[in-house]
Amino acid sequence: MYKSISIPLVCLLLINAGLLVGQKNIYYSNLPHYNFGKGVGLTSPDSIFQFNVRFRIQNRFEIEKPSGKPYNFKGQVRRLRLRFDGYVGDPRFLYVLQLSFSPGDVGQIEDGENLNLIQDAVVSYRYSKRLNIGFGQTKLPGNRQRVNSSGALQLTDRSIVNGRFNIDRDFGFFANWVHEKKNQFSWNLRSSISTGDGKNFTRSPDNGLAYTAKAEILPLGQFSKDGGYFEGDLSREVTPKMMLSVAMHYNHKAKRQSGVLGDDLYEYRNLRSVLADFLLKYRGWAFMATYMNRHTGNPVTLNELGQSKLVYTGHGSDVQASYLSRSGLEIISRLSMLRPSKEVRLFFPNQTQWVVGLTKYVWEHAFKLQLEAGVDRFTPSEPAPYFGFYTRFQIEMGI
Repeated sequence: MYKSISIPLVCLLLINAGLLVGQKNIYYSNLPHYNFGKGVGLTSPDSIFQFNVRFRIQNRFEIEKPSGKPYNFKGQVRRLRLRFDGYVGDPRFLYVLQLSFSPGDVGQIEDGENLNLIQDAVVSYRYSKRLNIGFGQTKLPGNRQRVNSSGALQLTDRSIVNGRFNIDRDFGFFANWVHEKKNQFSWNLRSSISTGDGKNFTRSPDNGLAYTAKAEILPLGQFSKDGGYFEGDLSREVTPKMMLSVAMHYNHKAKRQSGVLGDDLYEYRNLRSVLADFLLKYRGWAFMATYMNRHTGNPVTLNELGQSKLVYTGHGSDVQASYLSRSGLEIISRLSMLRPSKEVRLFFPNQTQWVVGLTKYVWEHAFKLQLEAGVDRFTPSEPAPYFGFYTRFQIEMGI
């Protein structure tokens, strides 16, 4: 009896499954609606909430040759991230949560110190199509390479200039006004008021805040598929697209060496930064240039014993060029220069880095293979210059 009932039941289920596959808009009203657009997501039947999940992993092997030292071999999970986003109650009320699990992200476990497990945790309100207001921890509106996801880079990592001067993540209030149009002059304004202490910072509160403002100009109209926020011309823009941006950042009573990053200083310092970018894309070609600086009245802080901790002040610049073939193979080159100010020149040498890379995109930035080689030239006050070399292979995969 059970066998005779089960056969028609299975047939009925298979017919219904075929209808669901063949007609994308047909689904049971009492079950969530699934999608596989950007990540894997579901929307409740009554549209009260939407939940989307993504992951990405970067596996890296590196051969490094510091000046005067033997070769080093490194293998690591460079990044391992989980990201969740969506809305609750109303599509205007959005959330983004990103967690990191790799050792390089989380950092060393120390008593009394917070883990850097939380990268982003921000809720926002989309007031209109153009205005978005946020509250929580996320990236400050800084330089283009920092605002880009690390998964959307052409080379295996951001530049040495970004490493010295970027303003990274912080907790605070954010506002964005987006005014982009296709093939027309466009502009965006982004701003934030934040703690100035960096992500996951809960020690020793102070009465200083950080203020950031950024303007983006797109004289030839918006990029295809948000191409202003990933590297390389994967969209193969049919007409030239250009972005110029300038960000200004003031960190009042900063307690860390780089404001939102670095070790604690012995004394507070007011830090001022300017971050400027240029981006051009056309038919597989891409060109980027960056200038960044940081200044303060006195970069040297002292404790009662006369020991010192320094703020890295000075400026740096990058130029990066690339060409992407129709087969998905891209060649990239980058030149970066760091120039510390005279107040800290004794402790930090001038640094120039040349990098060349080859990237094979299997599925855009979500699945790619990267090979990169670089040479660093360090020029201290004295004695002679010295060099360092590295080669990296990296695989990135995610959804």
